Amino acid sequence: MGTIRTALICGVSGQDGSYLARSLLQKGYVVYGGARDAQGSAFANLHRLGVHDDVKLISISLQDFRSVFQALIKTQPDEVYNLAGQSSVGLSFDQSVETLESIATGTLNILEAIRFTGRPIKFYSAGSSECFGDTGDHSANEETPFRPRSPYAVAKAAAFWEVAIYREAYNLFACTGILFNHESPLRPERFVTRKIVAAAVRIAVGSKERLRLGNIDIARDWGWAPEYVEAMWRMLQQDTPSDFVIATGESRKLSDFIAVAFAEVGLDWREWVDIDPEFFRPTDLKVGRADPSRALRELGWHATVHLDDVVKRMVAVERGLLRVGEA
Repeated sequence: MGTIRTALICGVSGQDGSYLARSLLQKGYVVYGGARDAQGSAFANLHRLGVHDDVKLISISLQDFRSVFQALIKTQPDEVYNLAGQSSVGLSFDQSVETLESIATGTLNILEAIRFTGRPIKFYSAGSSECFGDTGDHSANEETPFRPRSPYAVAKAAAFWEVAIYREAYNLFACTGILFNHESPLRPERFVTRKIVAAAVRIAVGSKERLRLGNIDIARDWGWAPEYVEAMWRMLQQDTPSDFVIATGESRKLSDFIAVAFAEVGLDWREWVDIDPEFFRPTDLKVGRADPSRALRELGWHATVHLDDVVKRMVAVERGLLRVGEA
């Protein structure tokens, strides 16, 4: 039996935080979950995954250095995963300051707090493919320059460079996972993928609503979130800290996602979807393409669930939720 390791997950209530908590618990970790108000939060995702009672919940504000430092002293973690911060690209145009502070300042506070403890804490920071901007026909890898086109992407790019600087200047074990889109039934409905799936399932059982969407010609690399948290963990098990692009390597149009969702419930999406200019962003990426070959080569990680199966799994769970709601 090896030494039991302890992990602190900042942003444990979100999609990735909840799946990561479950994964680490299965690996035998002691898991602390940080949230802004641990007493007042419902932690619905942890309940849905059946791990709420196994996670030690603590309150932590990443924008308050003292709060972060106290959390590290209290939990004494071997690994810290920062999955917190404003997570919507669209919302970042309306809440640009909150987005920058929650992501960039939050990341900086964790790095500083780790440095102050003087302990060999390994740190994972959640990056984003949005940092690359529009790469056209080029698949983005770890060497691709950043050209952010949203306040969210700017914040994630700032956090990425903070991690790189602290790794180099202070020899911290700190790395960034540059994750492309990854979905699951735990996505809130303000995310377009869950919005599509939920609407398709409701329409299939008799709802007369119309699904209003923005630009459906955009292309993204969509993966399955429960797989992606395994890549996060593997990054912290390396001998040397480094950054990795995590993706499936396959890009598909949003219209493909819509078509699969509606076909899965026996409908033709073109009869139910309206394009609404209200949902177009001030700037948007036409195509997101990824080259995740380094993750396979160095982490032994590759995606096994691609778009069609991602959508089908989300639809199956959504149908179950609807039946429970009707009961």
